[in-house]
Amino acid sequence: MKSLSALTDPVYQEPSQYSAIDRWLLRFIQDKRDLPFARLVLNITLTLVPLAGLLYWPGLPGPVWWAAAIAYHFLNNVTYKGPFGLMLHCTCHRILFKKKYAFLNHYLPWGIGLFFGQTPETYFTHHMGMHHAENNMPEDTSSTMRYQRDSVRSFLLYLGTFVLVGLYQMSSYFVRTGRRKFLFRSIRGEVFFFALCVGLSFVNWPATFTVFILPFLISRVVMMLGNWTQHAFVDPAAPNDEYRNSITCINTKYNHKCWNDGYHASHHLKPALHWTAHPAEFTRTVHEYAAHDAIVFDGIHYLHLFAWLMLKRYDLMAKHFVNLGDRYASDAEVIELLKTRTRRIAPGQAVAAAAAA
Repeated sequence: MKSLSALTDPVYQEPSQYSAIDRWLLRFIQDKRDLPFARLVLNITLTLVPLAGLLYWPGLPGPVWWAAAIAYHFLNNVTYKGPFGLMLHCTCHRILFKKKYAFLNHYLPWGIGLFFGQTPETYFTHHMGMHHAENNMPEDTSSTMRYQRDSVRSFLLYLGTFVLVGLYQMSSYFVRTGRRKFLFRSIRGEVFFFALCVGLSFVNWPATFTVFILPFLISRVVMMLGNWTQHAFVDPAAPNDEYRNSITCINTKYNHKCWNDGYHASHHLKPALHWTAHPAEFTRTVHEYAAHDAIVFDGIHYLHLFAWLMLKRYDLMAKHFVNLGDRYASDAEVIELLKTRTRRIAPGQAVAAAAAA
């Protein structure tokens, strides 16, 4: 176990001066704290997008094509995927560009998002139209609760269900709840992406697979891995309590790269809170985390937790567990807590527990 230590995660600090490019970018965005997002959009536009175009260039020599393909996937999956995906997440909650330049807000889902395998607007509709509305409860079709969350077999079932019938399940939810606009936007984005891939495959199949299809497959796996881990530890006695159905990862490099995404409980509690404000909000309300028996880890992130869950290495998780309020006397007690929180919760049990809580 660990005691709560000083936070090292990123917070907003006013620069002493801005570069000429920064001053230009600030003209377009609503919140100066989102300047890193604008820089990221510009960097992706000037590096990844031209590489994609190069892969479609007719008659490009084989060695040059393969070099470009490797560079493309390094930038896509190593350099940019995490920051872009979590920027897309943040901008679902807080619009990036000013009303005067509102058309630019479509550039993320309908422009550069395509290169990361993000079918236009389906991330928004899933996240805003269903996930936050249902809070990982059974009506959320990506809910983790019905699965044993330290099981490889359960995760593969979870992933396979999402890949094969996820759109159908989400569409059925929107029909059932009367959210027709979300339904239309989901289907429109998914159909557009697949039509684009089919059309471009006739132009250049290797390039289309490299530029669009492979990133799509990787993104679907990464998104489900992330959601699985963020909601891996759920209290069966209060499954709708944001403190007890989400986790928090503090003091990790991941928070610097991916906009404090480790503060997932805080995000569910205050979805519109700016990403730079989560460390201060956590510090201000840490007594609530202790009172609600929230799970907080220090120095690790979701990939660590996912691997350790699949390997059932609760001992490693316990070493990074933050013992808020000195609730636990030993790692053994923490391990028992963590195991309790990863057990399968039947939909009926979850609904009944939520009603009673």
